[in-house]
Amino acid sequence: MKQKIIYAIFTLISVISYGQVQLYMKSDKTDYNGKEIVNLTIVLELNGNNLEQKSKIMLPDLSKFNMIGSGSFNQIVNDADTNTAIDQYITRIALEPKQKGKVRIGSVLVNVNNKIYKTEPFDIFIKDIEKKPIANLANDVYLNMEIEDREVYQDQPTIAVLRVYSKNIDNLRKVKNIRLPQQENLNVHAISLKRSDIDPSGYANMASQVLAVFMVFPNESGYVEIPSVSASVNTFSTKSKIASNKVRLNVKKLPEGSPESFKNAVGNFKVDVYCPPNEKIEAKKPVNVTVKVSGEGNLADMSLPKIEESPDYEIFAPKITTHLNPGLTGMKGEILAKYILIPKKAGELIVKTEAFAFFNPAEKEYVNLGQEKLGLTAFSHDQVLEARSTVEKVNEYTNTFLETVDSPVLKTTSFKVKEKSKFNWNVLFVNVAILIGLFIAYMLFKYWQKKQSIIKEKPIPKPLGSVAETEKKIRESLKTDISDYFAYLENLKISGDYPKFFETFDEMDTEVRNQYFQSSKEDFKVFLERQNGSSVAESYQELLQKVQIEKYSPITSEDSLNDLLKDIVKLYSLISK
Repeated sequence: MKQKIIYAIFTLISVISYGQVQLYMKSDKTDYNGKEIVNLTIVLELNGNNLEQKSKIMLPDLSKFNMIGSGSFNQIVNDADTNTAIDQYITRIALEPKQKGKVRIGSVLVNVNNKIYKTEPFDIFIKDIEKKPIANLANDVYLNMEIEDREVYQDQPTIAVLRVYSKNIDNLRKVKNIRLPQQENLNVHAISLKRSDIDPSGYANMASQVLAVFMVFPNESGYVEIPSVSASVNTFSTKSKIASNKVRLNVKKLPEGSPESFKNAVGNFKVDVYCPPNEKIEAKKPVNVTVKVSGEGNLADMSLPKIEESPDYEIFAPKITTHLNPGLTGMKGEILAKYILIPKKAGELIVKTEAFAFFNPAEKEYVNLGQEKLGLTAFSHDQVLEARSTVEKVNEYTNTFLETVDSPVLKTTSFKVKEKSKFNWNVLFVNVAILIGLFIAYMLFKYWQKKQSIIKEKPIPKPLGSVAETEKKIRESLKTDISDYFAYLENLKISGDYPKFFETFDEMDTEVRNQYFQSSKEDFKVFLERQNGSSVAESYQELLQKVQIEKYSPITSEDSLNDLLKDIVKLYSLISK
C-alpha cells in the first residue's frame, strides 16, 4: 500500500513539473518624470512539451499612453535546478505617458492549452508632465505639430496638424511663410494650407488656429523623427522665426515574403493599359499607349510599372500626368504614363507592362497584380489605304483641295469633311454649293473692279520730314495684320495639318522681321533687346527653340501645339504693338 502511495505522489510531482506556465509583467521602475519613457517587459515561460499557446498575448488598456515602440523575441533557458529547457517569450513595450499622477496598468492575458492566464495589475506614478502643445516662443506666439497615429508601416501615411497658439488673437494673423519639414527619409504632401476658424479657448487659455494639415510618408523603418515646421512672425518693427516641436514615429518594417515585383507601393491600387479607341494603328507610325495606376496610398512617391521593351516595337520615355487628391489612407486618384510606341512591322503584337505588386496595410498582406497586357494589330500602309471606303477617299480629296487655298483670312478648314461610317449626301452638296458660291463671288468682284473709274488727283507735295518719321511711315505701310495669321494658325492646329502650321509660322516670323527691317533672326533678337528689353528678346529665343522641338518631334499632340500657339500669340502680339 505504501508503494502505491509513493508511486502516486511521484507521478503527481512529475505531472506538475512537466507542464508549468508562468506569465508576469513588470516595469523598469515605479516613479517617472514627465519626460521619461515607461518600459514594460512581459515574460511568458512554458515549461513542458505538451504546452501550446492558443492565442497571442493580449495587452491591457494603454489609452493613457502613446506607444513609442514594441518588440518581441523568444529564447530557450536551461533551468539548473530541474535540468529542463524552458521556452521564454519576451515582449517589450515603450510608452509615453499622457497624464500625471498614479496610473494603473491592467492585466495581460494569454491562452495556453485552452486555459486563460493573466498577470496582476500594478500602479506607477507619473510626475508633472511638460505639455508639448507649444514649441518655442517669439512675440508670444507658439507652434505645435500634432500627430495622432505615431505607429505606421513604411511608406504608409500619417496625418499631421499644425496649430498656432497665442494669448493675443491679433498675433495669429502675423504668422506667415510656413515651411513644411523636408528630410530624405520622409515624403511630405500638403493637404490643406487654409487657416481654420480661431478657437478662443485653446490650451492654457490661449487662442489657437489650425495653420496647415499635411500628410507624412516615412520611407524607412525604425524610429523616424519628423523635423520642426518653421514659420515667421511679421510685425511692423521686427521679423522673428519660430519653429514647432519635433515628433517621433515608430515606423514598422513591412512583412517578409514580398513578391519580386514589389518595390515601394503601399495602399490599394489598380493598373490598366490602353490606347485611344478606334485608332487605326499603322506600322512604323507612332501610336499613344497609356498606363494608368489608380487607387489610394503613396501614389505620388511610388515607382510606376513601365512598359517592357520588345523587338516588335520601339518605345519612348512617357509623359506623366497626375490627378491626385488627399484621401483617408493616402493620396487618392490616378497617375497616367503616356507612352509613344512605334510598331516595327505589321501584324499582331502584345504590349506588356512590368509586373506590379503592392502591400495593403488594411489587410496586412501583399497583393501581386502581375503583368497587364494589351493586344494590338498593326497594319501596313497599303492595308490602311485599301481599308478606306469611297466616301473617305472623296472626303480626303475635298479636304486637300480646301487646304490648298493659301489665305490666312479664309477659314477653309471649317469646311473640311469629317470621316463618317455612312455616306452623307447633304455634306457633299453643301461643299459643292460653297465652291460654286466662292467662284461666283470671285467673278462678281472682278466685274465690279472693271466698272469702277479711277480718279487720279494731282499730288500735293509734302515735306519730307525727319529720317525717323520716314522710317515710321514705311514701317506702318509694311505692317502686317498679325491677327489674320493667328486665326489661320488656329485653324491649322484644329485640322491637324502640323507641317503647314510650322510653315505658316515661319512666314509670319519673316514678315514681322521685315516690318522692322531685320533680315535675320539674330539681328531681330538684338533689335528686340534694344527696343523691348532683354526679357522679350529671351522669350523670342525660347519660342524659336520650342517651335524647332515640336517641329522635329516624332509625334506632335494637340495639347502641346495648343500651348505653343498660346505662346506665339502672346509674344507676337507684344512685338507688333
